[in-house]
Amino acid sequence: MNSFFGSIFWLIVTLGVLVTFHEFGHYWVARRCGVKVLRFSVGFGKAIWKRTGRDGTEYQIASIPLGGYVKMLDAREGEVDPALRDQEFTGKTVWQRIAIVAAGPGFNVIFTLAAFWLMFMLGRQDVAPMISATPQSLAAKAGILPGDRILSIGGQDVTTWGDSLDVLANAMLGRTPLPMSVRDSDGRTRQLVLPLDQLPAGQPIEQYFGKLGLQPASPPAIAATVNAGQPAALAGMQGGDKLISVNGQPAADFVSFGKLVQADAVKSPKLDVVVERNGQTKNLSVTARWESLQGQPIKWVMGVGAPLPETVMVRYGPIKAFGAALQSTWRNAAQTFSMLGKLISGRASTQNLHGVIGIARVANASAGMGLASFLQFLALVSLSLAILNLLPIPVLDGGHLLYYLIELIKGSPVSEQAMIVGQYIGLALLFTFMGLAFYNDIHGILLS
Repeated sequence: MNSFFGSIFWLIVTLGVLVTFHEFGHYWVARRCGVKVLRFSVGFGKAIWKRTGRDGTEYQIASIPLGGYVKMLDAREGEVDPALRDQEFTGKTVWQRIAIVAAGPGFNVIFTLAAFWLMFMLGRQDVAPMISATPQSLAAKAGILPGDRILSIGGQDVTTWGDSLDVLANAMLGRTPLPMSVRDSDGRTRQLVLPLDQLPAGQPIEQYFGKLGLQPASPPAIAATVNAGQPAALAGMQGGDKLISVNGQPAADFVSFGKLVQADAVKSPKLDVVVERNGQTKNLSVTARWESLQGQPIKWVMGVGAPLPETVMVRYGPIKAFGAALQSTWRNAAQTFSMLGKLISGRASTQNLHGVIGIARVANASAGMGLASFLQFLALVSLSLAILNLLPIPVLDGGHLLYYLIELIKGSPVSEQAMIVGQYIGLALLFTFMGLAFYNDIHGILLS
């Protein structure tokens, strides 16, 4: 599927699933509290499908798939039939109204747990946390060596590169030193500290990653595969040969081997390659070929394939998977709150805000990686949706909960005038955040 249309499709799937679950939370609890629901809508705008259920609720799918709503019988929106007075929203107790409003974010948390649980049972494959550091980077200055394996970072044990990134990204936003434990290729364990406090303030996280210079380790200098009929095979190279040097220049890993080939083949395509096989070195004369390989840009090729990175499969039974789901939900919620705190306090740049375009691109990428990866993505977005909706901003669920908390304290509802002022403030804040997120998404596309 084309990347653009794929992103749109998976964005609609993502929002459709999560918004439906969120609004179903409001709907289900409202019905249990005796409130009449007039309309359950997935999306905004003109309806493209609708029907009326036996309970009198109008169910619809609207043309703008960027949200949804549950419309309840509410005296603030018009006259209420006296026969239906006991089914009207504002006539319910404050605790019932709190339950109805909190149910949307609550159901998003339930969805997060369910998605993580299913993901862990299906099994999530990820790259092992084998790392290296670019020269002169902060990671190199901290003592990261090629082939180091992360054991823990920020006090949290990790088994995959993805888990390491979650902790690392949150720490970089706060620009605080990050302790980590690594094990080198000889089995020795070392304690290091990444000096994230040396990162410049006010930059997006993508630039922080570049300055930090921490990356997955390059594959070792081994010819994992040698394609028949290609220059390396014609010169006598075999799969499993260790790549020692090119024209006398040592190859530290597979990436550096490829760079040596490209640099020297420009001068002369005939290269002297030294390999090690069964403990013995062999000198091979390989004539590189100038061509495009599998849609890649034209370059000098030899027909040698890199070793696949070490992978880790994280898979549990139902009981252990539920415990892991609880732990993942708690950890990601803490990281989300921490990130919001850094954005609000100004410790992290607002350039790190992303909107629907950013979500669409990640949705498409995660869907392409399989069901487990897409479930993980849905879980994280659902959790973010729950937390953002609980922010005490009028027009969001958290804003309504704030009104009801005030009502509990003062013994009477917030005045209509105060609620109207709050709605305007909430809309202004919401549109400001959405505008920033949209700008960052577009800016990121233009720079990519």
